[in-house]
Amino acid sequence: MLVKQLYTNCLAEAAYYIESNGEAAIIDPIRETVPYLDLLKEQGTKLKYVFETHFHADFVSGHIDLAAKTGAKIIYGPEATTSYDVHNATDGEVFKLGDVTIKAIHTPGHTLESTCFLLVDENGKDYALFSGDTLFVGDVGRPDLLDGVMTKEALAGMMYDSLNNKIKKLADDVILYPAHGPGSSCGKNIGKETWSTIGEQKANNYALQEMTKEEFVNIVTHGLLSPPSYFFEDAKINKNGYQSIDNVMNNNVKALSVSDFKTARNKGALMLDTRHQDNFEKGFIKGSINIGLDGTFAIWVGTVIDIKTPLILVTDGGKEEETIRRLARVGYENVLGYLEGGIDSWKNDGNFTESINSVSPEDFARQIKSGENNVLDVRRISEVESGHVKGATNISLADLNSNLNLLDKSEPYYVHCAGGYRSMVASSILKANGFNNVINVHGGWAKMKLTDIPIETGTPSNLVS
Repeated sequence: MLVKQLYTNCLAEAAYYIESNGEAAIIDPIRETVPYLDLLKEQGTKLKYVFETHFHADFVSGHIDLAAKTGAKIIYGPEATTSYDVHNATDGEVFKLGDVTIKAIHTPGHTLESTCFLLVDENGKDYALFSGDTLFVGDVGRPDLLDGVMTKEALAGMMYDSLNNKIKKLADDVILYPAHGPGSSCGKNIGKETWSTIGEQKANNYALQEMTKEEFVNIVTHGLLSPPSYFFEDAKINKNGYQSIDNVMNNNVKALSVSDFKTARNKGALMLDTRHQDNFEKGFIKGSINIGLDGTFAIWVGTVIDIKTPLILVTDGGKEEETIRRLARVGYENVLGYLEGGIDSWKNDGNFTESINSVSPEDFARQIKSGENNVLDVRRISEVESGHVKGATNISLADLNSNLNLLDKSEPYYVHCAGGYRSMVASSILKANGFNNVINVHGGWAKMKLTDIPIETGTPSNLVS
């Protein structure tokens, strides 16, 4: 028996490969099929099943393409109605895979169809639980993603029953393999590790402690931030089907001349610049939004850009196809092309570029002490409460677009996050919307808190939620 966790940092997502005696199963694959097909070929195994723990909201799964290319059967749990052919497992149904078995455990709560899959080894021992978004390390899946179909309180109540009547009854040594790790918006505060054990979670996960259903519902539904709008679109895509990733790549990987790029921009396409923030700030096309490919790229694209928006790309050389592929992972398929030759071709054609001023944490501290106080902190509230600049305005990056009217375009703003990635996304959004005096703080809070700036803890007085 072989079990591999296939982790995608861009999505904070884990897919799984299980193999036994020449047969394989894949759980919750991301959209591109090549890595899985290569692994199957390398191992000399035949894919028998593609298991889906639920209709994913944060990425487009590769289950349909993978099944079409291999002949594998797609397995969902109960309550999963699709427009394509699947097998709906009944609660407790067992699937044979080589010398091992995989048991479906219906665990509604995150969604109605949410189902965990229990791997039982060759000796009949419960070995690992693939929990999808039902149970994470240190957290549980959020119960508010059915978009009005059910209340979050009703779903949280179902999750309480699923956890207490099914998950907590498993042995402590069963390995826990969740669908997401830190950074995912599918939970409130997912832990740093990407796997654990049932015993460790019984001891340390707040959601598995002894409490009444009412207490559980209150805890799980408290403090939920609004989910990114693309979540509901991706869930529909996964439920209703999609075009092949091969077609998406063929349609979207198009080199645009400077002239064609300008034409697309003038017709309303959004310019997405995926270079590192340190390079972006030195020179970019006016109106561009910077979301660096080296961070949690897909998550932030899905958070700050509407999924239907036509996109034109500025990338580092050689990163064009990767960028388009990673956009397709979250259902962003309306890419008109990329600027051939990148930012250099724009400059060499004699075109103007803008820049963003940045300061070191030390220089920032000196400015603050001299009376500058327009500080914009774009971290999440849970981060801000542990420490923030006294008097700072807090608007999380996820909420920035909808709250720009609360800021004054005539004022300067020192923008920061935890380390510098999100603050440049925020700075580019501000610049694109007519805020001309934007100063990014290099190194973010991690470096700022080491200076002698005035620091407060708790909820900031200038919180915008």
